[in-house]
Amino acid sequence: MNEPMYPLGLPPNAWYVNSTIADLTRSPIPPQIITVETATKKIRLDLNKSALIVIDMQNDFCHPDGWLAHIGVDVTPARSPIVPIQQFLPIARQVGLSIVWVNWGNRPDLLNISPATRYVYNSDGQSVGLGDPLPKNQAPVLQKDSWAAAIVDELQPIEGDIQIDKYRMSGFWDTPLDSILRNLGKTTLFFAGVNADQCVMATLQDANFLGYDCILLEDCTATTSPDFCWQATLYNVKQCFGFVSSSISVLNGIKSGVKDKN
Repeated sequence: MNEPMYPLGLPPNAWYVNSTIADLTRSPIPPQIITVETATKKIRLDLNKSALIVIDMQNDFCHPDGWLAHIGVDVTPARSPIVPIQQFLPIARQVGLSIVWVNWGNRPDLLNISPATRYVYNSDGQSVGLGDPLPKNQAPVLQKDSWAAAIVDELQPIEGDIQIDKYRMSGFWDTPLDSILRNLGKTTLFFAGVNADQCVMATLQDANFLGYDCILLEDCTATTSPDFCWQATLYNVKQCFGFVSSSISVLNGIKSGVKDKN
């Protein structure tokens, strides 16, 4: 009688083992190919090798009572991706696209945060900076598990989504993001969130440097920076780091792919 095989890990990076054999062949997941319109050309991609990276859609960056609003920034632009992301997520999940939430979430003791990073949030040493309580609700700025660092109420992760804390503008720096994506066999990354020219761009650039295919979803991304920063981000992504598309284009690609199957 053949002894059953048991998985170690998740496909496509899974072994199958029993007491006498270890199967290291890593059987691939059947492709789910769609075609997506971008600002520069049509691209074909495999949804089963893709993930949506949603960056910093958090109260401190997007809520009127958060840290950015506290220092006088109009957070209205940072809220503009909420509805497009809301509309995109159900279908993305339905077709099995991995959803990865990458959020700033510091240790309470800030032991891994350098003075240079602290300076961005408290340049005079006397302001409300990382870990300090917000005046309106006393939530500690960008501290893990606080209201300040929580994802906005309109966008809530569900079971099966992946959540990663980051501590710099890039979601790849000093985090498990790269190892998780590689274990899941992801090679194509869609990017959404805020701020486009800061944390989104830094993460997208690092993804490109690491060999991932990068697609910025323009309608699911925004910035509170001046418009020239937004325009420079779009230009540089198209010119140097990948493609610019939209959630609508991806959804259209998914619908067309479903029709082709039928």
